[in-house]
Amino acid sequence: MTLRRFPRRSDNAVETSREVLLNTRLRTAPTFLFYCLATAGALCLLPAGAAVPAGPAAAPPPPAAPASSIASEITLRDGLVVGNAGQGGGRRLFGADAVQALLVRGEWRPPKRGDALRLPDGGQPRAWEPIRADDAGVFQSRALAGGYLYAAVDSADARVALLEARGNTMAYVNGEPRAGDPYDHGYFRVPVKLRAGRNDFLFACGRGRLRARLLPVAGPVTVYRDDATLPDLLTEYRGGSPLWGAVVVANASEAPLVGLRLEAAVASGGEGGASAAAEAPPPRRLETVVPVIPPLSVRKVPFRIGPTSGLAPGNARLVLTLRGPGRASAMANADLALRVRRPKETHRRTFVSGIDGSVQYYAVTPAQAPSPENALVLSLHGASVEALGQAEAYGAKDWATLVAPTNRRPYGFDWEDWGRLDALEVLHHAQQSFPHDSGRVSLTGHSMGGHGAWSIGSLFPSRFAAVGPSAGWISFATYGGGGRGADTAPEVGVDALLARGANPSDTLLRAGNLLLTPVYILHGDADDNVPVEQARRMRARLTELHHPDLHWHEERGAGHWWDVGPAPGADCVDWGPMFALFGRSRIPARGPVRLAFTTPDPGVSASCYWLRIDQQEKMLLASSARLAWDATGAAVRGETQNVQRLTIYRSLLPVGTPLRRIEIDGQALTPPPPSPSRHNPVYLAKVAGRWRVTERPAPPDEKNPARGGTFKQAFANRFVLVYGTKGTPDENAWAYARARFDAETFLYRGNGAPDVLPDTEYEARRMRDRSVILYGHADMNSAWKGLLGDSPVQVRRSEVRLDGTVRTGDGLAAVFVRPKAGTSRALVGAVCGTGMPGLRLTDRLPVFVSGTVFPDWLVADTSVLDGSSRGVLGAGYFGNDWSTKTGEAAWRDAVP
Repeated sequence: MTLRRFPRRSDNAVETSREVLLNTRLRTAPTFLFYCLATAGALCLLPAGAAVPAGPAAAPPPPAAPASSIASEITLRDGLVVGNAGQGGGRRLFGADAVQALLVRGEWRPPKRGDALRLPDGGQPRAWEPIRADDAGVFQSRALAGGYLYAAVDSADARVALLEARGNTMAYVNGEPRAGDPYDHGYFRVPVKLRAGRNDFLFACGRGRLRARLLPVAGPVTVYRDDATLPDLLTEYRGGSPLWGAVVVANASEAPLVGLRLEAAVASGGEGGASAAAEAPPPRRLETVVPVIPPLSVRKVPFRIGPTSGLAPGNARLVLTLRGPGRASAMANADLALRVRRPKETHRRTFVSGIDGSVQYYAVTPAQAPSPENALVLSLHGASVEALGQAEAYGAKDWATLVAPTNRRPYGFDWEDWGRLDALEVLHHAQQSFPHDSGRVSLTGHSMGGHGAWSIGSLFPSRFAAVGPSAGWISFATYGGGGRGADTAPEVGVDALLARGANPSDTLLRAGNLLLTPVYILHGDADDNVPVEQARRMRARLTELHHPDLHWHEERGAGHWWDVGPAPGADCVDWGPMFALFGRSRIPARGPVRLAFTTPDPGVSASCYWLRIDQQEKMLLASSARLAWDATGAAVRGETQNVQRLTIYRSLLPVGTPLRRIEIDGQALTPPPPSPSRHNPVYLAKVAGRWRVTERPAPPDEKNPARGGTFKQAFANRFVLVYGTKGTPDENAWAYARARFDAETFLYRGNGAPDVLPDTEYEARRMRDRSVILYGHADMNSAWKGLLGDSPVQVRRSEVRLDGTVRTGDGLAAVFVRPKAGTSRALVGAVCGTGMPGLRLTDRLPVFVSGTVFPDWLVADTSVLDGSSRGVLGAGYFGNDWSTKTGEAAWRDAVP
């Protein structure tokens, strides 16, 4: 594929509504403000008028026509299958995988029947065996539960098609990685180019079945109807701002689509819609500039829907028209149905996310008696459940608004990583949209959402008046197949440093944070999905910690989902005694006298009432502070563990005399005079192991709650994926395919829409405050010098260098994260290798899998795919000043 240069663009595609953070309730502002402004935990919320990159400054040429489409659907019916090729997948960064090893080393050849595949563990080789699909086109075999399926498609000449594969985790199409549809949703299709002759399709499968077919394309651009993100319209719309929607658009050409415009208009329809709309003003037709869609790719594009009124409950018709540059004739059309609901009915709302500029939705069941004294309940759904279904499982209440975020998708991220960010974004949006008392915000969830309630509730104890997990599992270590973190023991070595990365997912590590919040645990004792032992274990742990307000109900004979009463709402989520606790609970107006708070990473959670932990001594080991306010002595006294910097907010302390003394870790300090600054902070820092009062918090160019590691945290803050174009033809082709693969994967798993662009189009000034992911190495990505030229990690062709340590060869892969110079929030992530084997080794890193463990930097070689425990050569964390000198690093057999 020939990659064409992107025309210059302007930032005028998506105007976002202002996300105001500073009007959060005074007592909780430190917790939320520093979380939401973080890029390492990270929401970069957009100011009014900010925009998604799109649209050319001058009109570009019309979109190029695609290669000829296939004439009709091709269903793959015959292939070869091989069973589990190793121990890859799951939450491992790398796993033994004989097929992937061949691909990475450039030794892969299409198999023939009976070909033997040598396994990494030296066991009996597996043979490639023939397999045929059933009449419905579905391949089914135990070998596909962790194995591979190969199929060939012959084409007389170059053609373009849409690949729809269901049940695969990913696919290689003529050697290029493409995202899969492991949950068998059926709406994920990607454009692929068939070359003249044989075309090789290799599917990595995980669930024992696969259906794959190639569909014709009608032109260079296709609008999908079946994965739209849409709001519900309300019969009474009081706002003047447009609503947001999003649809997937496929670019079937080999040039980027630039300057397209998507027009949206609402027409009446459904029961009562026509007569009601006849009395309303004519609908507004709004155009939105479509962000650039790279070659042979899909992107979910946002569009605005004009404010509507006068529609009756039922359905309305949304007409979408996609036009080329300069108001050309329609290139594609799509008709979609919009639900119309009354304002007090359960409905969907949309917003533009600060994570990647995508449009997300949440569902809400509003309070039936709106009042500023109402409560607000955030409810997290279980795996495979839509947010709308979650909200509809509750009966409407006069006194509380029920809000259900999406986790970005029905499976999403287990309410960790981007799922956690989504929950906090939705909570903020709902708090701006519905009248309530911000001291009456509670958190609940069911199944996977019950885990989310445990996880988010323990990370942010001062954000919620009460927490109520239902049928919730504790952590990946107890239920989801993940590893346990490194707890608080500062061990050494590569494996010990990697283990720390699991600490943010370790709920038990910070269970003590829940002592500050009333808790109601709900579970069925016959649950065959999430065993009741998960609830009993958390109950035992909180009881051991002497939780002062712990409630428990175990429904006898009940399974995973149950409802025992005639009242509206399912009792397993809408449980009366639990909601009674929510109704009477409040976040204290001022913080508690005694405060014990643990964080695994200040970039994930930093604040609790009048305390903020700003920096750690050892990265991702648990950092804790046990402090108490002595009103008689006007002093804060206590001790810390693994804390380098902290802040005490005097205005949020319990009522008493002004703070005159701080006794911490055996030292006595005198705070400075009161400050006019917000919350009257006192900043403390350790210098040579001794605490000192400082005039300012951690400098913005150091790690702090607004920006820190690890590598995955770079995929936030409106991140942009930048691929190299200055390498060899093979390197350049890899870089584009790799960036496209990450964009596709984030679309599928996270309903995401990051920008993908070549290094030649990256504009540092225009994208100054956005995080960046670079694909390639210093010799092939022209954006490297400006963004990573002073990084202590340097990756070039045949060499990885980290300060005085050098590793050579073409089979080295590296990922790392650095602060973006000139900003206080943005990060730069690098996905790189020293040659084609090293570059390909990064292809299937599980970045967008919840609970996967990435440090600040990591170097590996291809032996990891052979099952070598020594294949991860080095790993580490930068210090608070982002240097290696103050950080921690471990190498296996390091060569200086």
